[in-house]
Amino acid sequence: MVPTPTPPGLAPTYAAGEYDGLLRALVLGHKERHQFGLAALLGDLLADAVLGLCAARGVVPGRQLVLVPAPSQPASTRSRGHDPTRRLTRAAAHRLDARAAPLLGVRRVRDQGELDRAGRLANLEQAMWVRSGPAGRLERSVSRRGEAGVWLVVCDDVLTTGATAREAQRALRAAGWGVLGIATVAATRLRSGSVGVARGCTGTAPAASTDPTGRSLIDNSAVPLAKQSPTD
Repeated sequence: MVPTPTPPGLAPTYAAGEYDGLLRALVLGHKERHQFGLAALLGDLLADAVLGLCAARGVVPGRQLVLVPAPSQPASTRSRGHDPTRRLTRAAAHRLDARAAPLLGVRRVRDQGELDRAGRLANLEQAMWVRSGPAGRLERSVSRRGEAGVWLVVCDDVLTTGATAREAQRALRAAGWGVLGIATVAATRLRSGSVGVARGCTGTAPAASTDPTGRSLIDNSAVPLAKQSPTD
């Protein structure tokens, strides 16, 4: 499920299900209660969302697919004692025979849970960057393998307003990396307004966001480049 309205320019986004009921309990159990045995199951659900995205974009999953976890606040990681999104992203990559690369860093921001949709978007604006170490290792790996390039998919456990996904996408593209789309375990149904459905296995990618003139604001290219100009 994808929140509507989505932030302008959000790439095609797939979630395995709605953040409610059993799925919500599973995500919280892994995230907040250290029920690490759930990582394989939740990783499989994240992988299903990635497969839906790949099918819609005409990409065959494999080693050219790189899953990029949305970065967690260092303070949150310390308080929880683990990084749940990175753990689930690794599990999904293992299932897909893909790669996981923690390319993104994030500066300290306010707790997103305290903010409304507009506040979340403003809170994360320009908050992320591509880490030189992991990015350099990925580039060297691509070069050693003689690959034409890689597809990057931003991964998270829950999509609420899309603010985190949009900022991750912006940071990657600003550094010259192409982004295939966004994949999450679950998506929140907004209390007001409608939602668009994007199921990991059978859904289709949401239509591209447009500005008031109707021009597309997302990159719909289908060329698997290791690095791609942010203007492409």
